[in-house]
Amino acid sequence: MHLLRVADLSSRDISRALDLSDAFKRHPPRSATLLHGAAVTLYFAKPSTRTRISFETAIHRLGGVPVTVGPNDLQMGRGESIEDTARVISRMSRAFVARTFADDELARFARAASIPVVNALTDGHHPCQAIADLLTIREKFGRTEGLSMAYVGAGNNVTHSLMEACALAGMELRVATPKAYAPHGTVVERAHALAKASGVKLLLTNDPAEAVDGVDAIYTDTWLSMGDPPAEREERIAILEPYQVNAALFAKAKPTAIFMHCLPAHRGEEVTAEVADSDRSVIFDQAENRLHTSLGILEMLVTHSFEGSGHQSVPGPANS
Repeated sequence: MHLLRVADLSSRDISRALDLSDAFKRHPPRSATLLHGAAVTLYFAKPSTRTRISFETAIHRLGGVPVTVGPNDLQMGRGESIEDTARVISRMSRAFVARTFADDELARFARAASIPVVNALTDGHHPCQAIADLLTIREKFGRTEGLSMAYVGAGNNVTHSLMEACALAGMELRVATPKAYAPHGTVVERAHALAKASGVKLLLTNDPAEAVDGVDAIYTDTWLSMGDPPAEREERIAILEPYQVNAALFAKAKPTAIFMHCLPAHRGEEVTAEVADSDRSVIFDQAENRLHTSLGILEMLVTHSFEGSGHQSVPGPANS
């Protein structure tokens, strides 16, 4: 079993992962020998703060050794195939965690590997972040079922994973993006199917006010992600300016609504400091929960506790 996208999981998997992550948060040493004598390889093709520290700390807490490498540390950069690299690492590690670019390359690695593979961020998906987001929501409201969230900004990997995660967790999600930066069509189709099966709504709109009206949580992300051409910066800011989460937009949500962001945040662009630093912002709770959900994800994968959706990811645009 691999975790390449949230849709690889079932609703029961999501619930178990949240329960286990909460147990780790309450008692961190609960599985201190799970990875005793074992290594977990962490591959970072992109810079990282929360992902690297959370997974390295989680592996230590489980009794293992994190082996952190980058593109210049492996022979893949010198012509060795992804498949051969996967087979070698599988013989030396209990799991492989990757923060990289192309989804299809990670899918190739997973098909060749005999150990669990975790997507710690790709261009198409960010499942570990979405699971931490659900844990944060459940902590604040006592549940996920029946709640509503609005995502406002540019459609990206975070948006894709939230669409799938909210559907599996019984949450309504409203996604407001400009037409130029809408979520990937095949991911939207899959998310609509998940939402229909769960009996919840998934709304896509170009109107941020429509999206945030009466919701329990408002979520945004940086307007320029890693891998986006820097030359597009001014154009993106101009198009996305109406999607800034500011006090006026935030006021349209419920009085009890929370503000969410996966970080890093750019105050003055996708969100104002007034909102990001308010007492209704949970952005640092989300960041901390990356550690607890990393522990939960690793334990479930290493102990083969995920039942899976029956539809493991395949290569293609955003792993359609």
